[in-house]
Amino acid sequence: MSLVNIISAVGNNRGIAPLFVRDCCIEIPTKVGLTYNQNLKDSRQMANNATRERLIDEYGTSAIWMGGPIVIDRFCNWAIKKFGFNSDVNMSLFKERKDQGILYNIKKFRDKAPDAVKDLEKALKNKGKYQNLQAVKFFLSTAIPITLMGFILPKLNFKLTEKINEKQQKQKSIINKPEQSGATSFKGLASTMANMSNVNKMAVTDGGLTIGRVWTGRNRYEQMELGFKNAMMMFLNFVFPIYLAKGLDKASMKLFNINVNLDPKLMVNNDFLDSIKENKLEMPKNKEEIIAFLDKNPNSKFAKLCEEYCGVKYLKNGIRDPRAFVDSNKINEFRKELEKFGTEARKSKDISKYAKKALKVKSANIAANVGISSFLLAAALPELIFFLRKKVTGSDAEPGLISQKV
Repeated sequence: MSLVNIISAVGNNRGIAPLFVRDCCIEIPTKVGLTYNQNLKDSRQMANNATRERLIDEYGTSAIWMGGPIVIDRFCNWAIKKFGFNSDVNMSLFKERKDQGILYNIKKFRDKAPDAVKDLEKALKNKGKYQNLQAVKFFLSTAIPITLMGFILPKLNFKLTEKINEKQQKQKSIINKPEQSGATSFKGLASTMANMSNVNKMAVTDGGLTIGRVWTGRNRYEQMELGFKNAMMMFLNFVFPIYLAKGLDKASMKLFNINVNLDPKLMVNNDFLDSIKENKLEMPKNKEEIIAFLDKNPNSKFAKLCEEYCGVKYLKNGIRDPRAFVDSNKINEFRKELEKFGTEARKSKDISKYAKKALKVKSANIAANVGISSFLLAAALPELIFFLRKKVTGSDAEPGLISQKV
């Protein structure tokens, strides 16, 4: 993977890459170090217990959080196929629109894409069964990670601490006092949500994780702290980076008079830059013309760009996949950004130089976004929690471990 592809992936705040970088590479190591130092103020044993629990909790949760929905989705797609359906049939198509819908697509593509139409007809004929399967898919891809992260993992983690403390207590008792022993309508909702991206499913599981962690907290202070921490983490992971990216990109336009709203990969795409330079990037004029344009011009640069950046799918024969939903609103926003970039780039009179500058600024914005978000998650939030913990409980130790001292 090239450097530009890495920058592009990390800059996509609706993808998993920035979450992985912030969570596993920056946030967790920093929080583990802060946790150790904070609990060391109480005792070394408290610091060791808190650090071990934090390592297991953070990395175990991250593995389930990021990988769980993907693995379960793949299994469910395999199971749906065993029932005779193709999971590529998008649930949004059951709502008929003037330019797409399951009935509309069946009629339009019957001769152009007969195999795909068979999948549509099977789903339409067995609509209830197909919706139920998709509902189960959504339920499993969110409920299983929530159960593992929110209820099972913390319980096992707490149990491990109890076992270790019991062992330490027994050893201490043997040395000091040998005679002493150790101490003691879902379907409708899920059908609508079945088309969620993996990142959106991660956000849902995060909400379930918060409930699970609060539920399994060992005392009310730990429950309060976990509830606040997880709510703030959801905001800093899923909401704040998106608005921060928009703010940084707007600031770049004002400060440097350069448009950086597009993906970094486009800024090194010579075919795209040549079409901008010659003003020959053919695009639909408005949202209403998008689907017709994509169907009539499957080999156009705009159609190829929509495939890569807007989720448009084509079959091997060049026909648009009738099972996939076309998000006209998203494509229309993308079209507007392409027009803006082209206009600004042509004003500069040196499009290649403009694109290189845009790439540098965009890369800096992405790095700043990751850095600021990571700092807030890894340093600022833990320090705020430590401050509030001291104010509320009067102790520096993890609230759930206070009763676990040996």
